[in-house]
Amino acid sequence: MIAHNLGYPRIGSHRELKRACEQLWANKITRQQLQEIGRQIQQTNWLTQQQAGITLVPCNDFSFYDQVLDMSLTVGAIPKRFQPLLDRPDVDRLTLYFAMARGYQQDGLDLKAMEMTKWFDTNYHYIVPEFTADQSFELFSNTIFTDFEEAQQTLGTTPKPVLIGPVSYLLLGKEKESGFDRLDLLDRLLPVYEQVLTHLQALGADWIQIDEPCLSLDLTDRQREAFAVTYNRLKGQFSQLKFLLASYFECYGANLNLVVQLPVDALHLDLVRCPSQLEDLLKTDFVNQQTHLSLGVVDGRNIWINDLERSLTMIQRAAAVIGAERLLLAPSCSLLHVPCDLNSETNGKSLTPEIKQWLAFARQKLDEVSTLVTLFREPNNGQATEALAANQAALSSRRQSPLINRPTVQARLALMTDQDARRHGAFAQRQALQHHRLKLPLYPTTTIGSFPQTDAVRTNRAKFKKGDRTLEQYEDFIRAETEQAIRWQEEIGLDVLVHGEFERNDMVEYFGELLDGFAFSENGWVQSYGSRCVKPPIIYGDVYRPAPMTVRWSQYAQSLTNKPLKGMLTGPVTILQWSFVRDDQPRRDTCLQIALAIHDEVVDLEAAGIGIIQIDEPALREGLPLRRENWDAYLAWAVMAFRVAASGVQDHTQIHTHMCYAEFNDIIGAIAGLDADVITIETSRSQMELLDAFGKFAYPNEIGPGVYDIHSPRVPTVDEMVELLQKATNVLPARNLWVNPDCGLKTRRWSETADALKNMVQAAQTARDLVTETV
Repeated sequence: MIAHNLGYPRIGSHRELKRACEQLWANKITRQQLQEIGRQIQQTNWLTQQQAGITLVPCNDFSFYDQVLDMSLTVGAIPKRFQPLLDRPDVDRLTLYFAMARGYQQDGLDLKAMEMTKWFDTNYHYIVPEFTADQSFELFSNTIFTDFEEAQQTLGTTPKPVLIGPVSYLLLGKEKESGFDRLDLLDRLLPVYEQVLTHLQALGADWIQIDEPCLSLDLTDRQREAFAVTYNRLKGQFSQLKFLLASYFECYGANLNLVVQLPVDALHLDLVRCPSQLEDLLKTDFVNQQTHLSLGVVDGRNIWINDLERSLTMIQRAAAVIGAERLLLAPSCSLLHVPCDLNSETNGKSLTPEIKQWLAFARQKLDEVSTLVTLFREPNNGQATEALAANQAALSSRRQSPLINRPTVQARLALMTDQDARRHGAFAQRQALQHHRLKLPLYPTTTIGSFPQTDAVRTNRAKFKKGDRTLEQYEDFIRAETEQAIRWQEEIGLDVLVHGEFERNDMVEYFGELLDGFAFSENGWVQSYGSRCVKPPIIYGDVYRPAPMTVRWSQYAQSLTNKPLKGMLTGPVTILQWSFVRDDQPRRDTCLQIALAIHDEVVDLEAAGIGIIQIDEPALREGLPLRRENWDAYLAWAVMAFRVAASGVQDHTQIHTHMCYAEFNDIIGAIAGLDADVITIETSRSQMELLDAFGKFAYPNEIGPGVYDIHSPRVPTVDEMVELLQKATNVLPARNLWVNPDCGLKTRRWSETADALKNMVQAAQTARDLVTETV
């Protein structure tokens, strides 16, 4: 049995990569310094895995921004708008790479970034490959080869390169013009993969991990055929290389028969998301083949310790049928989605010893894999049996802990009915009342909630947490920042203001800190996109709201202005999705507990005089199961959770929601089912393409399509935002349109934010002048 890993967190245990990238973008370090920091992180990761007992250590799982973008650069899939950078001899490939991810606005060039969307059902975002009918590919980047050689030299053994498979790479991309299907490009793409494999083989590679996560999706016959063609072709040319085919996040399902027939040397199963597929596989012809089986028994998506005894039973079952010599053992997926090391958590107040013993981060998950291999090989090994005993004691402690269950919370949930999820009046009735109350112009302008978290904001928060600021000093600072933001919004002419969220560290962590049933890490960061890292709270028990969470700050901000101010909340589905969720009760029940807590906050905001309340749900689409057969059940409780949160207010109170970086076409009915009075969505990177779904559906409620991309530092012009608004007006009635950015602005700097919002307000005024419709 071989211990291996599918991928390791690349941000560094103290977010070294984030800081280095941001320093490069601010011209504080050189490209060479950034590359050296990246090299150090990789070497640390390789050695950490080797020292933990991992035999097949992955390489090429590191990225300065995103692994899909890396693949686009490797195969030369560079959109034509970046040609001016390619033509300039003074522009290096790292600059081109970051321009593709973040846009480029200097030296007389104004290049828009590539689209970004969610990586399957995770909160990780990838850069969407762009394809045209005349798309060509070439081997453009040699990073994978240098990574392999450096890993080989560092480890003293042969590492396992990780590639995104060619079929998934195409399926994850997007056609940027009509008249072709991206799978048509497979014959042009495969020669580049063959060049990559030829080079790796020459360098001495043995195992190659090829990630084809699209095998977890519902596939058409043509897509299945593409997999068969691809792997028969590649294996026919590279019989000396061992292909480990990996998919994760779901069962192979209806694709299992296809997968079993593919000529690969090892097949990986995610046995955390789908433990039943082991028995499904053992019923097939796979048992009579020589193909190895990679058992993904350690959870790569969540932070709870593994049940070693249960995993051992699964391993023994597989070994009894196909033989231990055919087995590999690994986490269920790349450990990219969990924090680096639990040993970095030393604050017993935020993460008590009782809860900490129930957790495992990436470093500890490697130990779990290694311990399982030892327990299987040497059942009486002293160190391993001690680890097993400690593991079972911790699991027992968790099951019996009084921290977990709150009878009053469970009783309230049991009494919930459909009536708890209904507003009083229909939308048309509510809209009339809200327009009369708010008296907003056509194309009302607003923002999504947060304003830039400056160094001063972060420094004051850090000093307050360390005890270097008193509560009074800290809150005086927050009040000053809030008042400044209110005055500035009034000055530039925004119609609906926000308080800026300067008191919040993160849109989920902040609420988790104020709700009961959550715990927190100090260094439990995971990558969300690029240099953006989040620190998901840990839901360990029943959730309830001990006291109002946001009312005081919203009420203060509203007292500073006569303009309407939005109260800002994070929705129950998003809090669920962006937390590490307890795995001892259905996710539905945990989500509805959070919904009841948000419901109480919404009611309190209304009572405090807040007339507009935004309940953000950017993760609604992200939580969608990968298999369509499971969608209805999920959407039923997810939509109900939002409605429970929103339904305690009067009809004249306007409820907003916000979603971003996802495809909405296939869940537009569920989005309408939320019955939010206004929805704001990300649409600028797709040039309003996403709005088509709302138009075709004849979406009845109001909508704010984002008119500029907040994940890029470039400042959009007035004209381009007017053009986007005109596109939106062609799809939906002007009376139902709002004007806003794509998302919150906390990651941006004030200078670019100010210029962009001023242009946005001017664009709204221009758009008003172009229509005659009135509200």
